[in-house]
Amino acid sequence: MTVARQIPVEDTPPTRKGEVLVGDDWVSPDAQADADWRSVRGRRGIVALNRSPLARKIIIFNMMALVILVSGVLYMNPFRDSLVQQREKGLVAEARLISNVFEARMPGNQAVDLATGTGIDIDKVLDQVDLGPGVEIFVFDTYGGLLTKAIGAAGEPAASGRSTVITDFLNLIWEGVSGVLAPPESATKVDGEALARDLYAAARSGETAVNTAKAPQGGTLFSVATPIWRAGEVLGVVALTSAAGEIDGLVRYEREQVLQMFVIALLVSIGLSLVLASTIANPLSDLAAAAELGRDRDARKMAPGRVRIPDLTARPDEIGRLSVAMRGMVAALYDRIDANEQFAADVAHEIKNPLASLRSAVGTMRVAKRDDQRERLLEVIEHDVRRLDRLVSDISNASRLDSELVKEEEEEFNLLKTLSNLSEYLGAQASEKGVDFITDLPSEPIIIRGLEARLAQVFVNLITNAVSFCDEGDAVRVWARRRENRVLVVVEDTGPGIPEAALQKVFKRFYSERPVGQFGNHSGLGLAISKQIVEAHGGVIWAENIRPTHADITSEPLGARFVVGLPI
Repeated sequence: MTVARQIPVEDTPPTRKGEVLVGDDWVSPDAQADADWRSVRGRRGIVALNRSPLARKIIIFNMMALVILVSGVLYMNPFRDSLVQQREKGLVAEARLISNVFEARMPGNQAVDLATGTGIDIDKVLDQVDLGPGVEIFVFDTYGGLLTKAIGAAGEPAASGRSTVITDFLNLIWEGVSGVLAPPESATKVDGEALARDLYAAARSGETAVNTAKAPQGGTLFSVATPIWRAGEVLGVVALTSAAGEIDGLVRYEREQVLQMFVIALLVSIGLSLVLASTIANPLSDLAAAAELGRDRDARKMAPGRVRIPDLTARPDEIGRLSVAMRGMVAALYDRIDANEQFAADVAHEIKNPLASLRSAVGTMRVAKRDDQRERLLEVIEHDVRRLDRLVSDISNASRLDSELVKEEEEEFNLLKTLSNLSEYLGAQASEKGVDFITDLPSEPIIIRGLEARLAQVFVNLITNAVSFCDEGDAVRVWARRRENRVLVVVEDTGPGIPEAALQKVFKRFYSERPVGQFGNHSGLGLAISKQIVEAHGGVIWAENIRPTHADITSEPLGARFVVGLPI
């Protein structure tokens, strides 16, 4: 026996079977599928909101996010709080300034009485004070009596003429909603003088008091009261009250500004949502329409044709990946359908051969006269029946293989232990035939992940095939080596080898290259099943002849070699 040299295995890049395309690269013999798909796409328009729930959801969700944001801003009302604080501080500063004016106009060495006007003319002092539009001023004496009051000249509102029909409409909606959701306000409403009198007691005690209330007209009033000092004694109180609704007008103006920006942002959001929907919903609609057309045609059994999935592989996103996956799935499905049809045709062809032999033997037996002829025909019939039984069993195993490979759970196991157990059992059978059985396995275990029983089926088939081709005095060698990220298992024999023309055919279904004496004893499915199992594990298997180094390729081979490469 010639010891085979180690076989180098080159790393080959994995093929992406999922990217086999069956869309624009495949020309259908029937253009009906294209016509149907184009008609569906033509009816859809640019963005068919009435036909695309996904497009509607994209637009609605984007609008809801913007509406919630603006509603939160309006509900929290930060600009109103800021305006209130600023207005209160302004009134306090203004009231203290007026109080300082009164104090500055008082004579230094003369008694002053605000109630009688002794030492100071209150009206003359107020005439020199410039009040804001609508601001009221009240002057009280030390007994709470109102000495005088004045009101600022009417002026232009802080914000006027800036609203629009849309913002007025949105304002109306907001006021209606906020009126329902906001807590009920106090029913008590006061005018400016009453609000100022409420602050008199606090100001009489020497403090500056601030208060807010609702005016009878519904606007917000701000009032500030501060004492008038002379030589450490409170001589009176000055109170200022803002114009009714002054802050409300400013708040409305700010709200209209926000609503105007909201309208602009809403239009931009709708436009961007339409663009986003057209880039997401429309391609998905095309994919769904193509699949539905294929389903409907197959259901009606009318011009079924092949399903054409749109080619969106140029998109660098998930939709492009989905298109690649769907096109690959359709291609794999049609490949499987074609393979099943071919398998059925091969099965019918293989079964016809023994059936024809049986029919011929039975017909000949009717006219056979001698017992030896009948005995010979009975042997032929028995041989054909066994052949049919073996063929049907192998066909049944092959047809169930795909589903069983998917259902069974992969586990980690020691490949060398499996090979050792098989070699011990099969080596005894080889010895009975007079064939030497040699194993060459590493001492360290090789752990792989897969279906141990199925891989054992592969090695049993390879070893039994090698033994079946050997005569007495030949040898079979099984060896394994680890190569980086894979393991090689090699089965060699010193039999007649494999014809060069059959090296690529031995793994095809029902192909059998056997000696004359073994005709009919094998179905020709063993190597095909082995190849299917190995490839399901992500491995490779091939056959070659053993030749001396630099030998002429036309020379007689020294034996056959089958190599199985499995990933680790």
